[in-house]
Amino acid sequence: MKVLRKQELKKALEALRHYFPRSKEVYGCVSVINQADVEPRDVLVDQWPDFRVLLVKPKWQQKPDFYKEVSVFTKDKSCLRNILTRTDVLDWKQFINLSVDLQHEEMLKAVALNKGVPMKKISTWHLMSLEDPSNLPADRLSIQVSSVKESHVALINSTWKFGMGELTEPLVRSMILNYPSCCVLDSEGQPVSWTLTYSNCAMGMGYTLPEHRRKGYAKALVTIMAKKLHSEGYPVYCFVEEGNQPSYRLLKSLGFTEDLSHRNAWFYFNQFSMTP
Repeated sequence: MKVLRKQELKKALEALRHYFPRSKEVYGCVSVINQADVEPRDVLVDQWPDFRVLLVKPKWQQKPDFYKEVSVFTKDKSCLRNILTRTDVLDWKQFINLSVDLQHEEMLKAVALNKGVPMKKISTWHLMSLEDPSNLPADRLSIQVSSVKESHVALINSTWKFGMGELTEPLVRSMILNYPSCCVLDSEGQPVSWTLTYSNCAMGMGYTLPEHRRKGYAKALVTIMAKKLHSEGYPVYCFVEEGNQPSYRLLKSLGFTEDLSHRNAWFYFNQFSMTP
């Protein structure tokens, strides 16, 4: 596969816009990489400029990095299958966290069987997008808002549904240090509600401590973050896990929409190779 150079990323973004929502995640990744990516990642295509598969993957530099996901978009399922089966673009001896359209699940099962590796579907997601944040309501709450600090890593990692202790701590730390975030602070300056940004530009990891719920904090933070991301030229979107009705209703109330024909999913391969 061809690794895109910096000057080719803008053209890739233009092409990806025509395939929303299926391409939204890789579009978010490439947007971040094009502006100021702080994490070593490659954007790969099967051919250029008329690519059929675009894949964003981290460069494995140190052990904790292997948790970071590989994001995939394809216009041609058979082309993607051939790439996964016949090339060394992914190291099937290592743990792989793959984020891809749910419609490819059966194909991925066949690839995993071919490679002789265990595969597990971790979760399925609604992709919620907001095209025009200018219509968001003005924040009327009297709250103290700040960016999330590195000292908050342990708290956020411990409350994240997919947190895995020291395995996911580097991921949370990287999100806090490198991407937009915001939180509501209590009178002692401690975070009680927060939302972060993943390296694919999706808002996520949102959480409010139980004793501080039903105060409008999540709505206020999503509004602040959406306006910030939009002002910086990034897409405004997030993934909501199926079954998470409170978050789904909140985003719908703020004008976020979804294409009901599309679902995204996380798949783990070689999960048992993960060791602290």
